[in-house]
Amino acid sequence: MTRVQIDRSGTLNITAEELARAGFFPGDNLSLETADNSIILRKLEPEAVDSVRQAISRKNLQTSIRFIKGIGPKLSELLSKRDINTVEDALFCLPNRYEDRRQLTPVSQLKAGLTQVFYGRVVSVESATTKGGRTVFEVIVQDESGSIALKWFKANYVWMKRIWQTGRRGIFTGDISVFGSQREVHHPDVDWLQPEEDAATFMTSDSNDFGCIVPIYPLTEGLHQKGMRKVIRQVMDEFLPDIENILPDRILSLFKYLPLQQAVKQVHLPPADMNLSELNSGNTLQHHSLAFDEFFFWELGLALKKQGIALEEGIAFKVSHRYTKELVKLLPFKLTAAQRRVLTEIKADMMAPHPMHRLVQGDVGSGKTIVALMAALVAVENGYQVAIMAPTEILAEQHWHTVHNWCEKLGISVVLLTSGMKGNSRKELMQQVANGRASIVIGTHAVIQEKVEFSRLGLGIVDEQHRFGVMQRGILKKKGTNPDILVMTATPIPRTLSMTLFGDLSLSVIDELPPGRTPVITKIYYESRRKHVYDLIRREVAQGRQSYVIYPLVDESEKSDMKAAIQMAEHLQTEIFQGLRLGLLHGRMKPDEKEAVMGSFKNRELDILVATTVIEVGIDVPNATIMVIEHAERFGLSQLHQLRGRVGRDIHQSYCILLTSGKLSEDGEKRLKVMESTTDGFKIAEADLEIRGPGDFLGTRQSGMPDFRVASILRDGVILEQARSVATDILRLDQELKGSENQRIKNELVRRWGTRLELAGIA
Repeated sequence: MTRVQIDRSGTLNITAEELARAGFFPGDNLSLETADNSIILRKLEPEAVDSVRQAISRKNLQTSIRFIKGIGPKLSELLSKRDINTVEDALFCLPNRYEDRRQLTPVSQLKAGLTQVFYGRVVSVESATTKGGRTVFEVIVQDESGSIALKWFKANYVWMKRIWQTGRRGIFTGDISVFGSQREVHHPDVDWLQPEEDAATFMTSDSNDFGCIVPIYPLTEGLHQKGMRKVIRQVMDEFLPDIENILPDRILSLFKYLPLQQAVKQVHLPPADMNLSELNSGNTLQHHSLAFDEFFFWELGLALKKQGIALEEGIAFKVSHRYTKELVKLLPFKLTAAQRRVLTEIKADMMAPHPMHRLVQGDVGSGKTIVALMAALVAVENGYQVAIMAPTEILAEQHWHTVHNWCEKLGISVVLLTSGMKGNSRKELMQQVANGRASIVIGTHAVIQEKVEFSRLGLGIVDEQHRFGVMQRGILKKKGTNPDILVMTATPIPRTLSMTLFGDLSLSVIDELPPGRTPVITKIYYESRRKHVYDLIRREVAQGRQSYVIYPLVDESEKSDMKAAIQMAEHLQTEIFQGLRLGLLHGRMKPDEKEAVMGSFKNRELDILVATTVIEVGIDVPNATIMVIEHAERFGLSQLHQLRGRVGRDIHQSYCILLTSGKLSEDGEKRLKVMESTTDGFKIAEADLEIRGPGDFLGTRQSGMPDFRVASILRDGVILEQARSVATDILRLDQELKGSENQRIKNELVRRWGTRLELAGIA
């Protein structure tokens, strides 16, 4: 340790000889500490130097965007709307497409369908009104090779006339289109040239916007591309070196990926020789490198979480068959081989001394509810409580109805708890849960509210898992002491999506339908064939069968031209199916009313059930053989598949009629054709994921999907597999990530995903 004095002027002056005598030499990294009226110099070891450098870099990346030169409160507020609050946010706000502005294209060579850059002089300016009453501001510009029209719709004529003066020269960028024989560009970007300025010189003077492949960023109202590019370039110039290359070369070299810093730079500033279509499709080495980085840390987090579950102490249940054997005797059907196999996997997990975290995936009608009930009975046999959580009150009520019916015969108390329950009845139910009198508690997210306390929770069952995020699962888990968790979904989830969302879960698939079921015949019918559809319903009812007719709305709306259940039920009863028995079921009805209607339909007291999508899940009426879905184009694929699953539950041939007005969007037509061509839930799920993308496929963008900036589970499935494989290998060799290289990886993992994956305990 060397102590040096500061003189009265506050200056510290040390000669090279004095430093050498103290053992300090050129190239050494020193730290300074103050002590009284002295400064203590310490030589930093290389590891300490790296640690300090990393800490400084992280702090730099967290700098608020508003403190960057030239970005004041107004611009920072606009950037905040695009979730750019820090320097790191700006560096990772990646372009969503690119434009080729490497060279000027002569006007005569501009091609329709491309975004191109061209030079021109304004030769005419005029405003016109179309036959439809739209005002169009039109400018003709020309170069030596030819002319082209530029058009603006709903423009301010006075303001535009002031800017677009005849004789003015500029560089224009826009999408080239053709109407009739005329080429035109709508709402182009323009950069005006000074009177003596040469176009070629201008192209090389503005390296942000011309003479290169230009990134196009996502914007918000008030933000413009030029300003956005300027912000990103400024942040890149100053802070790019602060991006740490956490993943070691030995991992990146396996797949020839770029270090993170280099990949970020080249995605913002593509090399001049890059292929534009590959850039715009995200099919470049740079994009692949970023996708691998994102997938790797997420998959490592899921693998750690799964490993942590295996290391935690849980409940080692004993399987006594006290209730499960009794239930098997009561069931009017035999369990399928797939159900028995999955039950064996679940029981093995429950008997292990570590918490179970298992996903049961099964198509519509495969019998997941009975499997879940069997698992619940194992917990109850051991003196523990069970919580069953469903995403909607309708589904919670359906589960309660099914489970309560069987458990009542076994002498087991089952309660229903939803957020709609108030007052004394709710208070009484909460007490039954808290004192343990309620063995099985079924409900919506109300089950995981703070005030709900369990006496001895041993098993949590989450239905339609994709509607709940990782964190809701975590909250349910905290209602007990490491209870087992079983999650179920009737939505077949493609492998890449399953790996991304449920990598911390073991997977069981019920891949067999109960015996004697005949595949449902699905047909698209247009409005012109409505009479034929009604005749089909009459034919089925005449043979002793029953029918569903589904509408997207409960009640008619002025804002929509869609038919609604309430009005159509009356119309069908009085004008179409006189003499037949119709019932009405929708979500606004009280639980006991719904139960009464469903009971009547099950008992064959009704011929036709007019309903909304409340019947999407849970209703099992084997005698129903025809499902008519009105405005079928308005439903999502997985919802159509769920609705179709209400028929075809017996040996009789069943039909699903997709009735549509014929005014179909491209996606709407794709959905209906997929439904008509297959009953395979996995094929339907793949198509649904492709059409809608992962966020909408899951029903909500807050459903546990990680927020990937670049990676796409649709496009980058191979990269996801690579990332998962590498993450698994690392943990196999270093379970706690204690190696110096892995320690850095672990720190970065906790920084990125610690809260989301509840990984704080591993740091």
